[in-house]
Amino acid sequence: MSFEIQTTEYGKISASFSQASLAKLCVEKIGVQTGPFGSQLHNEDYVDIGTPIITVEHLGENRITYQNMPCVSDEDKARLSKYCLQEGDIVFSRVGSVDRRALVRQEEDGWLFSGRCLRVRVDTAKIDPVYLSYFFGLEGFKNYIKSIAVGATMPSINTKILSDVPIYFPELENQKKIGKILQELDDKIELNRQINKTLEAIAQAIFKSWFVDFEPVKAKIAAIEAGEDDEGVTRAAMRAISGKTDDELDKMQAEQPEHYGQLKTTAELFPAAMQDSELGEVPVGWGFSKIGRELKTVLGGTPSTTNKSYWKNGMIAWINSGKINEFRITEPTAYITEEAVNNSATKLLPKGTTVLAITGATLGQVSRIEIDTCANQSVVGVIESESIPSEYIYFWIKHNIFNIISWQSGGAQQHINKNNINNSPLLIPDSRILNSYLKIAKPIFDKVASNCFENLDLSQIRDYLLPKLLSGELSVDAVELAEEN
Repeated sequence: MSFEIQTTEYGKISASFSQASLAKLCVEKIGVQTGPFGSQLHNEDYVDIGTPIITVEHLGENRITYQNMPCVSDEDKARLSKYCLQEGDIVFSRVGSVDRRALVRQEEDGWLFSGRCLRVRVDTAKIDPVYLSYFFGLEGFKNYIKSIAVGATMPSINTKILSDVPIYFPELENQKKIGKILQELDDKIELNRQINKTLEAIAQAIFKSWFVDFEPVKAKIAAIEAGEDDEGVTRAAMRAISGKTDDELDKMQAEQPEHYGQLKTTAELFPAAMQDSELGEVPVGWGFSKIGRELKTVLGGTPSTTNKSYWKNGMIAWINSGKINEFRITEPTAYITEEAVNNSATKLLPKGTTVLAITGATLGQVSRIEIDTCANQSVVGVIESESIPSEYIYFWIKHNIFNIISWQSGGAQQHINKNNINNSPLLIPDSRILNSYLKIAKPIFDKVASNCFENLDLSQIRDYLLPKLLSGELSVDAVELAEEN
């Protein structure tokens, strides 16, 4: 296959592509627009339920993220109607990370955008917004937009800067094909994320029911107080564990006797009384200890950055505390050499380790590593033991992290240390109940990890295809044919 390439501000682009400034591809006058000024929208205008406002923090990888979204009333939405978004708009960060952008999808149609953002609205007869959103994701474009931003300490862009950037594009039909190929990959990534979110919620709900709220134990206590016999007490715990009614349990007994028997066996393991402990009331017979007595904790370290032999051609994964913001850690920040491990404070953490950030902006963040990796000195790893599985440790620390921080002095601090974690309380349930929990939780955790690694592969495929499709090194037809086969 022969093709010609032109060298552009962004790197290699197919010579067959047309070129125009962004402004010429947008709707007239309002194609590139800044969000409302501070005088138009104040903190006191925000409400709990209303129309969401997209800020810089909500610009994910070409997708709007939904965490902690401010909202405004219907009255303020009408007042700020010129800042309403439409499906196909692209929202840019105006300050700070000026290379961040996200495509507005149907679900976000009618939302607003903040004054820290810029909105791009294209003329769809000239350019496909999905294609353009991925064009903005080119590494070369990201580097270029950062290079032309103004301000040294806080880079920023404005409507003029963004309007003038050159855009390269094929004919409209091929734009749509390129956008479709890349969006299908992103849609699969998002589906996996949603599945993982659901799986995590299921596992966390079971953990909370069994090991925080002690619902099966309390159900037994209530049944005893109501005068139930032993069978009724066990049934009460079964309802608490499964969320099923008696009728549903009867049906399960008739149609799935093996599963019913397993549920009954698990219910019988829970005690029917509580006892006092340093954690308050906990089930009778359960143990109480400290994290450091039962589990190995490891403080990370950073090999000297001036010693090139510690970093060049390294094969051992290493993460910084910024990675703890990730749901699961499946790839490192960098790689270091065996020499670096042997001559620095950093230590290898096995996959499955729960990691938490102990200082700085990420203090209190908790994640789980799905690869063997080292970490820096702002990270502590808590490693599972034979008797206490990582699937229990992960949720125990997530549930208690702010207590772990505040237990040290009675209030939040700027940092904690490994000893603070070692001295934090740890509830040790009956080992048989832990094993029953593990039979449920481990397949969930394994599926979550599998989805995360699949997403890593999909994102790498997307990032590989994007420059190849735009340079012409890969044809759209060839990629579509490969997908069909």
